[in-house]
Amino acid sequence: MLYGGIELGGTKMVCGIADDAMNIIDRFVIDTTTPNETLTKLYEYFKDKNISSLGIASFGPVDLNKNSNTYGYITTTPKPNWANVDVLKYFKPLNIPMGFDTDVNGACLGEVIHGAGIGLSNVIYATIGTGIGFGVYLNNELLHGLMHPETGHILLNKHELDKDFNGPCPYHNNCLETLASGPSIEKRWHKNAYELYDDEKVWKLESYYLGQALCNCIMSYSPERIILGGGVMHTPGLIELIRKEILNNLNGYIKKDEILNHIDEYIVLPKLGDDAGVIGAVELGKIELN
Repeated sequence: MLYGGIELGGTKMVCGIADDAMNIIDRFVIDTTTPNETLTKLYEYFKDKNISSLGIASFGPVDLNKNSNTYGYITTTPKPNWANVDVLKYFKPLNIPMGFDTDVNGACLGEVIHGAGIGLSNVIYATIGTGIGFGVYLNNELLHGLMHPETGHILLNKHELDKDFNGPCPYHNNCLETLASGPSIEKRWHKNAYELYDDEKVWKLESYYLGQALCNCIMSYSPERIILGGGVMHTPGLIELIRKEILNNLNGYIKKDEILNHIDEYIVLPKLGDDAGVIGAVELGKIELN
């Protein structure tokens, strides 16, 4: 059997087709433009591929309540033209089971089943890139509630040297995404993150904010492992700075060996690399077959 998966991203869309062994045997990547243009192209790609299920892991916020009239929608996203878009309707003509979740929940699921979270029941996956989002896997299932975790918009203490900075989030002036996402780095320093890889002050400030946020997540969710993905995490040495900030913020309060003596195994990069999202999306679709 063949299975389809889509990682709907704010910058690009990644599609994959996997076989029973979860090998990605075909891939299709396009830029994210308007909803109708983009989603129509994705449907055209899948319509003759003979897939048995389709999973969609989307940027959000999204409606995950299957009893809601807007299930399968992207809702209040600040991305222009994408608010209140019915994603699933574009793929209903395939007439196959479909799974739908956030992009970060999809990546988290991929890492739990096939990557750095294998064998664990409680895992957080964070994407640090164009946006910031956290997928949360607790007690062997993805966390949903009134909606889904929106940890990218938790509120943080601003660094004293950053107090006058106004980031790109239209909703909050001191949330994680507006202070530490790729666009916030570019707005603050007037260069793309990859152009700043050797500028120590940039990454000390970045780790200051990510360390706060991850400390809050450790306290709130008590994960057994945290996996950090996304384009910003490609920066050499950043994960080591984040680990130090987490230890500083915890300040010895949590005396667990995994954190105190093995934090390099507790805060890790994804084993699936940039494929975590599309592999997780495939798994979302496969769940709907059962």
